[in-house]
Amino acid sequence: MRLAGKRAVVTAAAAGIGRAIAERFVAEGATVHAVDRNADELVTLAGVTGHIADLTASDAATMLAEATGRADILVNCAGIVYPGTLLDCTEDQWATSLDLNATAMFRLIKAYLPTMVERRAGSIVNVSSVASSIIGVRNRFAYGASKAAVIGLTKSVAVDFVADGVRCNAICPGTVDSPSLRVRMQAQAEAAGESFEATHAAFSGRQPLGRLGQPNEIAALALYLASDESAFTTGTTAVIDGGWTVE
Repeated sequence: MRLAGKRAVVTAAAAGIGRAIAERFVAEGATVHAVDRNADELVTLAGVTGHIADLTASDAATMLAEATGRADILVNCAGIVYPGTLLDCTEDQWATSLDLNATAMFRLIKAYLPTMVERRAGSIVNVSSVASSIIGVRNRFAYGASKAAVIGLTKSVAVDFVADGVRCNAICPGTVDSPSLRVRMQAQAEAAGESFEATHAAFSGRQPLGRLGQPNEIAALALYLASDESAFTTGTTAVIDGGWTVE
């Protein structure tokens, strides 16, 4: 088992990419602390210790670190997507995007990093996106800006603590099939007056590989970055987008 003896904290673990990562880590022998604000979904996740938390609260990270104890692996997966351009973006949407997509990561890393430095070992995996500083994506203003911040955060932590044995990497997915994506697809379909199936087909068709990514594919990359197999990897932005950014 590739994570035997490791203690991992995974946020947004109730569904989608976060859930797939938590399940994969459990299967690979890790002790997993799974964090989410959705209690109903979190309790269905087997083999983990669940923690209900709103990561936008200023004291959530320190309280979580006290509850879980040290972490060998921290996976920051929580995020929110608001559609629209800068002109569509409200002050509340902008603030919430930054709070959850970037500031929550800052607080969590700050809470868990000291023990990683003390033990001279640790792997931090931040889930960013290709919609960031990598490419601009139409109607994803607040999301893209906040995910670009995640990449900057990742590289800064990586360079500041590389000599302390702590690695920090970012995963940058393209379009991944998940419950939250399906909610956005349904809203888009209703706004356009078309079927969900037609909207899903359009999302899939614009991917160079002709399909959406799957959460378990992102989990496989997270496992590699979390494990000792990637001991020589830090500060990277690992793109996993089905070829979206190749063209």
